[in-house]
Amino acid sequence: MKEQRSMGRMWHLYKMGGLTSAIAGAVGAQNAQQMAFIRSMSREQRKDSIMDTPLRDMEVVVFDLETTGFYPTNGDEIISFGAVLLKGEQLIPEQTFYSLVNPKRRVPKHITELTGITNAMTEDAPDLMQVLHDFMEFVGKRMLIAHASGHDKQFLNAALWRTSKVNLTHRVLDTMLVAKWLEPNRESYSLDDLLESSGIEITTRHHALEDSIMTAKLWQNYLRRILSRNVITLGDLYAYLSKH
Repeated sequence: MKEQRSMGRMWHLYKMGGLTSAIAGAVGAQNAQQMAFIRSMSREQRKDSIMDTPLRDMEVVVFDLETTGFYPTNGDEIISFGAVLLKGEQLIPEQTFYSLVNPKRRVPKHITELTGITNAMTEDAPDLMQVLHDFMEFVGKRMLIAHASGHDKQFLNAALWRTSKVNLTHRVLDTMLVAKWLEPNRESYSLDDLLESSGIEITTRHHALEDSIMTAKLWQNYLRRILSRNVITLGDLYAYLSKH
């Protein structure tokens, strides 16, 4: 109980004055610096509106996470991050991000079979705070894109709150929602089916970076179709998506 009150006082000091010696002493100087960076980015992100940005010029980061399960509130953890940068319709192949994460728990057998990620691989991986810091540094202020983004948003938000006591403030666009607007009568909106119908080669599924690259190529396809409909800005796109 005393320890909880002590941590509560340190969090209060941290919120009031940024990086403090109290927090640095509690979590370590490196973690404290990473935490301060993430919190600073969250504050800055809230100040900016990107709704008037032309889609043709917008930089976005398409990302994917692999996890030990579906429920971050029930002990499931992120085991890998993948991401790739696009500038408008141009995918920047040299601007990618990939890292395994040490989940501090066993990777279930069925997850290893699905992702190829073993316990031996994660044991030597950096911890969540380090990878989250590096991922958010890669993202910067750019909008995020993911397919069926609810799962990824849930885990990313939980990771940000657990490590840095902030919520995700980046806008996340879901390519599944875009697909439902562009192709409202499809029977399936799974990533595999959308990739196949778009003529995009399916490489290694359930690998965070490979899934990110394939989703980025899907977004390229959709962006060309969006622009052909004279949808110019992100605000325009959201106005159409809100009707479907």
